Amino acid sequence: MSGSRANAVFYAESYHPIQAGSIDGTDTLPHDNAVYRALLCSSAGLYDPFGDPKVIGDPYCTVFVGHLNHLTTEDTLHKAMSKFGRVKSLRLVRHIVTGASQGYAFVESETEREMRRAYEDAHHSMIDDCEIIVDYNRQQLMPGWIPRRLGGGIGGKKESGQLRFGGRERPFRAPCMDLSLSIYSFFILRPIPLDDLKRLGIPPPPEGRYMSRFQVPPPPRRKRSNMDREEPSHRGSSIDREDRYHKGGSIEGEEHSHEGSSVDREEHSHRRSSIDKRSSIDREERFHKRSSSDREVRSHKRSSTDWEERSDKRSFIHGEEHFHSRSSMDWEEHSHKSSMDRERHSHKRHRHY
Repeated sequence: MSGSRANAVFYAESYHPIQAGSIDGTDTLPHDNAVYRALLCSSAGLYDPFGDPKVIGDPYCTVFVGHLNHLTTEDTLHKAMSKFGRVKSLRLVRHIVTGASQGYAFVESETEREMRRAYEDAHHSMIDDCEIIVDYNRQQLMPGWIPRRLGGGIGGKKESGQLRFGGRERPFRAPCMDLSLSIYSFFILRPIPLDDLKRLGIPPPPEGRYMSRFQVPPPPRRKRSNMDREEPSHRGSSIDREDRYHKGGSIEGEEHSHEGSSVDREEHSHRRSSIDKRSSIDREERFHKRSSSDREVRSHKRSSTDWEERSDKRSFIHGEEHFHSRSSMDWEEHSHKSSMDRERHSHKRHRHY
């Protein structure tokens, strides 16, 4: 019981400066000036996550890469991240005056699948003898985000005293309500102030839906359009059911989602079968057209060949007949001339005698 409770964590879906400064996500007051400054920026709306003109690309295909070596260049980072998928673009953040690397970058992949692969596999990998961390683009995808320079952010080092929780490296720990389960049992444990959290707009800890610290928190997914909802995949429907279940849906909601997903699957299978039939019909038509055209070409070639052979034979026969007729006529003329010559010669002899 104690081991499972010690490994129970949860992650922040939206950013609140007071909650990010708490180890269990239940604080209601800022514990230092940096958190108070981040709270002022958040309440006054002084930070615009989409106001940076250098931020380009699709946020759902972009990952944040931190803890980089300050000597790492764009080429080295591109070569290292290409192992996990095709890299479309990257931006190594540098100092505006000196141009030195700030130790973090944003890498955009070609597809969301390649981004998720880099998100899962590139985390804690080594680049230039430094162990990097990989996270999704919280600047554009996390509601209420406040950067580190304004007192917010995620993570941090113990030496600085500016730890921020709720991220991938430092998730929120499950609040310990039992005195025997706490390693800090000399502190006075208090119940979770649900009313104060609700008043401040801080989401309470998800009781009964904690994750293990060894599980990988999924990055946000793109909201599907109406065209995508008409043809959902099996994975998408299961994710939608899980989201509805985590939002506190009742059993009727689960049954309704199950029926809706089954109807969607039937429609998808029907459309897929109709598309397959249509493609098969098109293939048959193309095959028949191709075979008919081939037959016509072969018949045309054969007819032309036969016609040429027949014309050659006819010309040969006609030539032979012409030769034979001409030779016979020449022989008759020659014989007639020879007979005339003999008669003339005999007549001369007779007159001589």
